[in-house]
Amino acid sequence: MRCLADTNAFLAVAMDEPEKPWLVEVTQGADLAAPTALPYEIGNALSALVKRGRLRPTQAVEIWDVIGNVPVELIEVDIRLALELSVRFGIYAYDAYFLQCALQLRCPLLTLDRAMRRVARQLNISLLEKP
Repeated sequence: MRCLADTNAFLAVAMDEPEKPWLVEVTQGADLAAPTALPYEIGNALSALVKRGRLRPTQAVEIWDVIGNVPVELIEVDIRLALELSVRFGIYAYDAYFLQCALQLRCPLLTLDRAMRRVARQLNISLLEKP
């Protein structure tokens, strides 16, 4: 099964967040995909956590290395279509990239973001959700 995974899923696993066991279980045997923006969004999130004092710089680099070992296919996204989603639903373009990618691939979306799940439902994108 192919699954589109959001940035927060990668971060939750690499940072040993409480959702990690479920995320690992639900993606077992799945082929993970994400928009080409994924590494940039992960880098931005890690630098923000360092800036806020939630991570030390060495921890951010260690987390980056852990995520770098996760096999994921990076997919080019139609930015124009993603921008239309962003404007239509009042969401950030980065979130729209993931939604547009899920639409393009016609595969389920794995995200921990409630707002993104809400928009995904409106777009009839299947979701991998915790029971």
